[in-house]
Amino acid sequence: MSKYKRIIIKISGEALSGKGSFGVNESETEKIAFQIKTLHEKGYEIGLVIGGGNIWRARNNGSVDRSTADYMGMLATVINSLAMQNSLDKLKVPVVVMSAIRVEKVAEPFVLRKALDSLEKGKVVIFAGGTGSPYFTTDTAGALRASEVQADVYLCAKNVDGIYDKDPRQFSDAKKYEKIGFMEVIEKQLKAMDITAMSMCMENNIPVLIFDCAENNSIINAAEGKKIGTIIQ
Repeated sequence: MSKYKRIIIKISGEALSGKGSFGVNESETEKIAFQIKTLHEKGYEIGLVIGGGNIWRARNNGSVDRSTADYMGMLATVINSLAMQNSLDKLKVPVVVMSAIRVEKVAEPFVLRKALDSLEKGKVVIFAGGTGSPYFTTDTAGALRASEVQADVYLCAKNVDGIYDKDPRQFSDAKKYEKIGFMEVIEKQLKAMDITAMSMCMENNIPVLIFDCAENNSIINAAEGKKIGTIIQ
């Protein structure tokens, strides 16, 4: 039995596009939604934070000022959150989207007490709109929500299978860490997640698990505490 009960799962926007480089692939959202359904049926309290990189990558376009670009990215996360909500709805999983930016036509405003109430009542809560402010990544948004709801773990589903001492795509002798401390990640400047997110989880004593979203049943395995990815604690 997993030691985790309340979990926050960060899913990259790229995971929703599958082999494509842009947009939302419905079959990919359904694969992820099925894993969420499985965890929900096992009694986990689940919060989701989804990136927007499949629609808009702010830092790759210097023609738009940073604040505007970040707000465009937040809107992209709303689109992805609605896509995931739709897939969960089809599977009869109770779900609500709460957004840090006001889009009442499609999502509820984020209110912590309502989010906690929804989690306790067994609803999957999708946190959209990032932090609601520019200059923060969705990694940080996930760390913030994990801290606010006092999650047992922050699961980061990325396009890498863990943290390495150097880039495994460039160095064949790159070493993968199974476990590592927060300060070691920060001091060695290892590419795992941004420092703001890392520091927030460290201060609130929330372990972070970095793993590959593309691996079969990786979200289920991560939540159940199986040997996967790299744990930071």
